[in-house]
Amino acid sequence: MTHDRKPLPMPLAASLASLPDWLVRELRSDHAGETGAVMIYRGILAVCRDPGVRDFAARHRATEQGHLDLLEELLPPHQRSKLLPIWRVAGFLTGALPSLFGPRAVHVTIDAVETFVDHHYQQQLDRLDAERIHPEIRALLAQCQEEEVHHRDEARDLHGGASGWLLRAWGWVVGTGSAAAVVAAKRI
Repeated sequence: MTHDRKPLPMPLAASLASLPDWLVRELRSDHAGETGAVMIYRGILAVCRDPGVRDFAARHRATEQGHLDLLEELLPPHQRSKLLPIWRVAGFLTGALPSLFGPRAVHVTIDAVETFVDHHYQQQLDRLDAERIHPEIRALLAQCQEEEVHHRDEARDLHGGASGWLLRAWGWVVGTGSAAAVVAAKRI
């Protein structure tokens, strides 16, 4: 599920200078996360030979690249995370490693990542709603969230739920790592 996006409207691009610090930190973490997401799918495609998983990864990578492009329009380079090289390597490994263990491991990984991302975007939407600010940014984040939920739901359907303890542990590691990455990306 990808959508063609137009460049940001001029009033939105002009209003970026007036973003509250908390929103800049959130957008920085979103940008870092979408960078990592693109790399997760690149890692999957580099290792996995299963045609169904490769199709899944290619489709979702295109969506994640769209999110990344959007956030690069929103967030000037000087406001992006200084840890992007780490997020690229971590993302690649997060996709490549489960690919060594088969489709179910890949789908559990995507389910874990996107479950975290759904909650992360929802927190931002809730705060934007509470403060009644930046409806344009809210709309863009809501669209990204909707697409991430679609990724999660597709992955969840494909892995079939109730995985063994090792896959559940891996999912926990992925979700916990995603949360730690957000904390770091907001600061650095």
